Amino acid sequence: MAHGRLSRRQFVGGAVAVAGAAATTGFTTGPGAGPGAGFPAGSGAGIPAGSALPAGSALWEEYAAAPYTHPQIPYVGSAGAHQGAARLPRPPVVANVLTYGATPDGSTDSTPAVNRALAEAGERGGGTVLVPPGTYRIDGYVHIGDSGVVLRGAGSGRTTLRATRSLTELLGPYGSRYGGDKSAWSWAGGLIWLSPRARHASLVAAIRERSWPFEGWTGNRRDEWRTLTTVRPARRGDHAVTVADASGLGRGQLVILRLADDAGHTLLEHMAGGGPGPEAYGWDDKTKLTSYVPYEWPVRITRIEGRRVHLERPLPLDARPEWDPRLVSGTAPLTGSGVSGLTLEAPLVEQSPHLLDRGYNGVTFQCAYDCWAEDVVVRHVDNGFGLVAASACTLRRTRVEGRGAHHPYFCREGAHDNLVEDFHIAARSVPAPPGTQLHGINVEGLSSHNVWSRGVMEAGTFDTHRGMPFANVRTEITVENNGRHGGDASAGPLYGARFAHWNVTVTNGRAGLVRIDAIAPYSATVGISEVREFDQTDVPDFPGDLHARLEAYGAPGTVRPRNLHAAQRAFRR
Repeated sequence: MAHGRLSRRQFVGGAVAVAGAAATTGFTTGPGAGPGAGFPAGSGAGIPAGSALPAGSALWEEYAAAPYTHPQIPYVGSAGAHQGAARLPRPPVVANVLTYGATPDGSTDSTPAVNRALAEAGERGGGTVLVPPGTYRIDGYVHIGDSGVVLRGAGSGRTTLRATRSLTELLGPYGSRYGGDKSAWSWAGGLIWLSPRARHASLVAAIRERSWPFEGWTGNRRDEWRTLTTVRPARRGDHAVTVADASGLGRGQLVILRLADDAGHTLLEHMAGGGPGPEAYGWDDKTKLTSYVPYEWPVRITRIEGRRVHLERPLPLDARPEWDPRLVSGTAPLTGSGVSGLTLEAPLVEQSPHLLDRGYNGVTFQCAYDCWAEDVVVRHVDNGFGLVAASACTLRRTRVEGRGAHHPYFCREGAHDNLVEDFHIAARSVPAPPGTQLHGINVEGLSSHNVWSRGVMEAGTFDTHRGMPFANVRTEITVENNGRHGGDASAGPLYGARFAHWNVTVTNGRAGLVRIDAIAPYSATVGISEVREFDQTDVPDFPGDLHARLEAYGAPGTVRPRNLHAAQRAFRR
């Protein structure tokens, strides 16, 4: 099928095949409902009268008619490294950490040996650095700063990196750029940290100078970018844009689409779905939220035809003249790098009070694109797996376990198009100390088109820290919904448009942050358990009709397709 062109028949018919072939995960399903239960009259347009449909099929048919521009369901079929490739790259082995002096019995600090091996692999143009079976003492932190470099253990049950020190001890305190006494190690950095070498050096220098930085693609003050070309008007869902001058662009090049807001905050209104509700919202005093714009979306160019530039993913938003759309270059990215087959274990120390984390953090991707983690466990961490201004990355078969984490997974600072699949958050192994907080799978800071798929959450919730993330998907997940969200009032709305929660089993019956039809604008809550409000309860940020959808309520496991992301990926092309 031609790129970007899907027939309604192919999309709908294939969805049934995808649903039928979906792997059984062992999730407990909620109480059943008859075919089509929960659908409003007329929602089965295009379906023969009297047909018995699996729950959700009518909405899927509606989505298939406009997969890139549907008002409630985002297109996420290309999320993840290499557009969600089922098999991730395995570069040739170029180094073994034992050769550099690492000790698999934990008797000495192996950090220098591991980092030397990684750096030399980068100098050679990339490759895999092996960490044979054993337990390695890590007194520093591991940094992957060069593209094409993969750190590979012998499996999460055979290779363990045992960290001994926090990022506060290693790099010093890290404060919030918004003031106060918070520790930014509560949401940044990792004891395995994948970030491009030059960008990483500037971040570390700013932290040591206590000049708290922005963390994304365009530098510590968001001023390190260069215009490549301006962009003509385009619409959300377009796979190509017309530019003023394509002479500085090339096939395969990674560029950043930059959209600046106007004085009337019409870009933010657009992210919220538009209409009377967002137009009536008070944006001016949301200073934390407005600091997140311009919106920066990294994307790779697939081909160029004159001034017509084709992109590997459809546009996430309109490109309107009032937002000064342009393609820019930012920091040199980290691409094609990963970590696999190991466990990172932090010391078993008491969890810090909320927002005062010391930085016993797991694996973090920053300014990374087409990177990944696979078969990785983190234990006894403050924060588990981080995506910080990272895009098109895959976390597959990952697990957070041990004494309990603040953010088991965090996705922030304009992180887009990432895929977290086959993930597990284990119940905490020790009671939570007073004053601590558990979030869950977090997304914030205008992050968009991210996916959490096929997960088991024995603890946590579907967290948003305000900052108006939009167009994100959680699908085929079982959750003991016992976490809470955070977020400053100055960060603005909890949700932008097009959040989709699809086939979710809630084991404790709590509604908060899972059932979102009364909270999130232009959202879809499809095939979730029957739930009720208790504990933290939210009210909508936007007045009036939210244009949200609630379908197949009380019938998780029966909805078809079973997995929204898998069904979209099957018909990406």
